[in-house]
Amino acid sequence: MNWTRLMGAAMLLLCGVSTVLAQTAAGAPPDDGGMMAKDVDPGWEAATVKPGDPNDTSSTISIHRRRVTVKNEPVMALLKFAYSVQGGSQIVDAPEWMKTERWDVSGVPDAPGKPNLPQFQSMMRKLLAERFGLKLHKEQREMPVFALTVAKGGVKLEKSVNQSLGPGNNGGGAGGIETHHYTNTAMPDLALMLMIYGDRPIVDRTGLEGRYDFDLRWTKDETSAAAATTADAPPGLFTAVQEQLGLKLEATKAMADVVVIDKVERPEAN
Repeated sequence: MNWTRLMGAAMLLLCGVSTVLAQTAAGAPPDDGGMMAKDVDPGWEAATVKPGDPNDTSSTISIHRRRVTVKNEPVMALLKFAYSVQGGSQIVDAPEWMKTERWDVSGVPDAPGKPNLPQFQSMMRKLLAERFGLKLHKEQREMPVFALTVAKGGVKLEKSVNQSLGPGNNGGGAGGIETHHYTNTAMPDLALMLMIYGDRPIVDRTGLEGRYDFDLRWTKDETSAAAATTADAPPGLFTAVQEQLGLKLEATKAMADVVVIDKVERPEAN
């Protein structure tokens, strides 16, 4: 598993924040031999939580070796990452301060090694429960979604050589154009990764199994001046998905997960 690419893609998708991962950092705890054992459900050896800087517009979630650092993030961002939801219609009864007040978190897991993505999400769920008193329940509700389906003519995807690896996403945006190289990506993974670029959940209805390698390039805003003046500007996301991948994003209604907030409170001082 390429941990750097997987976490970068996942947190960018689920939180919509600037995500930085690095292999080394001064003062970071030892690496402890690589990845955490897969059967471990880690908590926090120690974690500090304090209010962020209201005058600082930057925000970051980073992992340096085993040190987890959250800088200036709202609780809503942590919730979206921890529970794999987009926000909006997928999070219900959240108080306004969850969206506006920002927090800093620093700590390390209570087990050796780096957590994988599900383990890291579990750590965040525990932090929200223990330090923010978060209690919630899940429901399924019908709502507007985009259904990811196979387009007429079939898919234009290459099966990954090593199907046991997790998903990877190298790339980013510049000048209003997104360029990404996806590896070992299953269709549910792609649906999650694309969700940040839309305004509703994406559900996988392709029926495709296995993992794939592919490139996807699209213009975020086809009406922008940058797109109009770029000779080789790609189409918008919906057209790009169909032309480059042989898939379609279709607006429809479907049942989707909803997180309902029962209780949440500001953390006490460390």
